[in-house]
Amino acid sequence: MSDEPDTVAGADPKRIRSIAVHREDVANALEATLRSDREIVLRVTPPFSGRMRARLHSFEGGGSVPAERGDTEGAATIHIDPRDLITDATAYPEVDETAVEYPDSDIETRRERHAEAVASWRTRIRESVVSSVAIEGDDGAVHEVDVTVLG
Repeated sequence: MSDEPDTVAGADPKRIRSIAVHREDVANALEATLRSDREIVLRVTPPFSGRMRARLHSFEGGGSVPAERGDTEGAATIHIDPRDLITDATAYPEVDETAVEYPDSDIETRRERHAEAVASWRTRIRESVVSSVAIEGDDGAVHEVDVTVLG
């Protein structure tokens, strides 16, 4: 028997030194959050290790939630707001704003211009992923981890 507190091996978020995020996941999560009433986050699930991969997740609620699928009993997942993963939080281009910029254009041209504006926005978001982010553990302690960008 160990003298350590009752914790599950690998359940301590302080074990995480870095997380890997895909540029496309960050852009998708941010766009979905800004364009809907849902909150899309990047989720890190236990058991925690030195390097973790954050994946897209539709989040309903606040804070950490119990681990799913029996990952690690008693541990909680970590949810990272996509806004915390970018340096350039420019506003998402809305259709009405694009239409105002091209008032004499036909509908098809406006659609094309809006698609171009969205593509440009997504490129800026993918290029502005941060090199580190603060995460919060179950105990409320916050620590900084490196962000490794994929894609």
